[in-house]
Parts: sequence; C-alpha cells; structure tokens
Amino acid sequence: METKVVLITGASAGIGLSAAMQLMEKGVRVYAASRRGGTSQKASNGAGELIPVKMDITKEEEIASVVAQILKENKRLDAVICNAGNGIAGSIEDTSNEEMRYQFETNFFGTVNTINACLPVFRAQGYGKVLTTSSVAAVVPIPFQAFYSAAKSALSIFMQALALEVKPYGIQCCTVLPGDTKTDFTSARKYTAKSQSTDSVYYQTMKTSVGKMEKDEQNGMDAKIVAKQMVNQIMSKRMKVTVVPGLQYKVICVLFNILPAKLRLWIVGLLYA
Repeated sequence: METKVVLITGASAGIGLSAAMQLMEKGVRVYAASRRGGTSQKASNGAGELIPVKMDITKEEEIASVVAQILKENKRLDAVICNAGNGIAGSIEDTSNEEMRYQFETNFFGTVNTINACLPVFRAQGYGKVLTTSSVAAVVPIPFQAFYSAAKSALSIFMQALALEVKPYGIQCCTVLPGDTKTDFTSARKYTAKSQSTDSVYYQTMKTSVGKMEKDEQNGMDAKIVAKQMVNQIMSKRMKVTVVPGLQYKVICVLFNILPAKLRLWIVGLLYA
C-alpha cells in the first residue's frame, strides 16, 4: 500500500499539531503547514514523517507553491485538513470593517483558498478528502465573538454545499465542530480596538463574557481528543459529513437544531450575555 500524503494547515500547535503527529505515527507523510514552519520528524516506527512547510493561507501563491511541492515529491495528495484559524473578541458595534475582514480572511476565505488549490488534484486522481475545523460556535451564536461564530457557520454551510458539488469526482468532505478545547487559541485571541476602551458601553459585559469563555476553553477537552476524531476520518474509507467531538457538545448541537430560537438565545444569554 502506498504511503498516504496529507496536507494540514494550522499545524504548528494545538489540534493541528496533534493531528499531524497522530497521522505521522500511523504511517502518513504529513505536510504540516503554518506561517512559522517547524522541524521535520520521523515516526517511531520509521514509516510516517512530518514535513513542515511555511504557508500563509491568505496568500494564494504560497498555497499553490506548497501543493506543487507535494505533487513533485509524491505525485499524489490524498487529503487536506484545513485547521488554521484565529479568534477576535469584541461587540459587533465595536468591530471595524477591517477587523471583521481579518476574522473572515483566515477562518473562511483562507480555508476556501486552500481547498480550491487541492480540488483539481483530487479530481484528476478521482479521489481525495477535504476536512475542515469549524466549531460548535457555528451552531451556537457566541456574543462578543459574533464574527468568529459567523465565519465558522459560513464554513460549515460551505462544506455541505461543496460535498454535493464534488461527490461525482470521488471527493469526500467532512466538517469537525469542536467545543471548548484547551489550546493556545485562547491566549492568541485578539480584541477589537474599540472593545478595549472603558468608554465602550459593552466593555464590562464583554470582559465578563469572554472571561467565562476563556475559562471554559482552558478547562475544556484535550486537543488530542479532537485530533483523534479528525485522524479517524482521514484514515477511514468513508468520512462522515459532520463530526462533533464530545457527548455534551453533540447534545448541545442537537438541542440547538430543535429548540425554538427564542429559547436558544435565552439559554446563551444566561451563560454569556
């Protein structure tokens, strides 16, 4: 059996790094993409390897260069995992157009750029897997992180539409929706400029709300658990359309799809608003 080749973005830390390491130990040749790069590694059994590549997913020319490198070195690409993401906090009113775009550039448009660079390869092969990291926040509207929720929601719907379009070409699509997970994502979260001013009418509520969320994140599930779910999909013959790691988050997603909107918002308001 030929060695599987997988490209994964956001692979320098957290869920992405854990997924890359787990895939490597399963004998996969993993191209671990991030803006900072990294160190090459070999699996303990000598089969799999991790190859760090510098790639900014907001720059199409860098994505194209990495995909070309992979094809030159392997003549194939079996899957792409779009995991790169960032977070920005602040009220909607305190978020500038530039800050809104910043949130969408990586979480949505950068992911679309990466997928579009891989689709011609998958179509030519007659197979391929596309897996993206969305969030439970795509289902549950998060106050003071509205644009993060909106970007992840857009990504989830995009992936479902993509699944329909590429199915005739043997391409599978899966979206993973993690809940609170302990990673560097929390410390890397940015705040909008206006939200940091005590003059903002939302200042105290926003600080309290995001503080609760950050505490939940740092007490959340281990990144390895989420990564394992992703790896299971990549290694399986048929991927699921949607995967929600953790029983409590599965329940939350089910409830939010069936409860009346007024009740859903009341519950979120009690927790965070």
